[in-house]
Amino acid sequence: MKTWNDITHFAGFDWAKDHHDVLVLDGAGKIVSEFRFDHTAAGWTLCQEKLAQFPQVAIAVEAGHSAAIEKLVTLDYRVYPVHPRSSKSYRTRRLPSGTKTDRADCWALADALRLEGESWRVLTAPEPLVQRLRLLCRDEVALIEQRTALVNQLQQALYEYYPAALEAFGDWCAPSAWAFVERFPTPQSLVQAGKRKWQNFLHAHNLFHPEWNQKRMEIFAKADQFCGVEATIAAKSALAVATVKILQTLEAQLAGYRALITDCFKQHPDHALFASLPGAGPKLAPRLLGELAALKPLADTPQALQCLAGMAPVSYQSGKVSVVYLRYQCNRFLRATIHLWVDLSRHYCDWARIYYEAHRKKGQSHACALRCLGMRWLKIIAAMMRHQTPYDAAIHTRNQLQHGSWVLQLQPVQVVKKNGGD
Repeated sequence: MKTWNDITHFAGFDWAKDHHDVLVLDGAGKIVSEFRFDHTAAGWTLCQEKLAQFPQVAIAVEAGHSAAIEKLVTLDYRVYPVHPRSSKSYRTRRLPSGTKTDRADCWALADALRLEGESWRVLTAPEPLVQRLRLLCRDEVALIEQRTALVNQLQQALYEYYPAALEAFGDWCAPSAWAFVERFPTPQSLVQAGKRKWQNFLHAHNLFHPEWNQKRMEIFAKADQFCGVEATIAAKSALAVATVKILQTLEAQLAGYRALITDCFKQHPDHALFASLPGAGPKLAPRLLGELAALKPLADTPQALQCLAGMAPVSYQSGKVSVVYLRYQCNRFLRATIHLWVDLSRHYCDWARIYYEAHRKKGQSHACALRCLGMRWLKIIAAMMRHQTPYDAAIHTRNQLQHGSWVLQLQPVQVVKKNGGD
């Protein structure tokens, strides 16, 4: 299948968790086949046998079920992903009564593809290394979110029975704080341990700081004077220790994820491009590569990247009403990644800080100013991907001079930090 004109049949694919529905139209819009199959190896074999009757078929599918869509692409079908909102609009256009069935969804997708699909973008199989990096980064963030939830649970338990522990340690994402709860699970065990064991623990975990030493000793000595009742201590200490052990296991797995991500990132030929971005560091650079490397075809249209990343706003205009608001329909993981990185970039890049501060002076919020800066950075990244060249501050400054950028008209800000932070 070379071009759109080669397509003779149009299929709508409606997925579910355990089964999928397919409906096929010919060029005139007549239904020529419809069937349902299970999401199993035998089911997918049946699907291939049914679609083999239509060698030049294109398939429209609502985005969301990654396993089903990935399978279709792997089987070398011409797949067109459709946004859920667009899918709903196509069905409503054909069935304004509000009728909704799996068959109706398939038919609406297939007919929309037949009538409008020539301008749609075909889904291509991602590069295996990029796909692996992308999934590893997303799963790492999911594990970090679980760690955050567990830390919150631990702090709540300590608040109920062990306030002295919360007072003595400020960072409860640090393994040393978890080790403290494991070593001294109750206020009574802490007091009974004595000063020598407290000092040994602090030395062993590199926590013996002169400015904190005396204060911690005082907190430890009075730990049993303000704590929960006996029943609460017995129950919540068990919960705290269990949570600590889960956190320690999770932290070890996160270290393994970090090693896998670093290895994948170094293997990719574009790693130098993303490593050169100011402030990206060893954590955000792989996330940016994993999300943006698959979008290379959009490098020629930076505006598409800006919209997909959620940096470009959405405009609503009707009569005298004109409103601009945040774009919610986007790649939210990419938006969060760019938001974090852009915020860091202004600490390592003069023009980025100037640009951010100029928008803040206009009355824009912190988040809005970062999105404006993110739009600017995405144009630069698109050029980097097109020309396959790392970011160079000198080249960017020269381009600003050539185009008469207003940023250069402002007083530069001295940057103290060095590049490469995390």
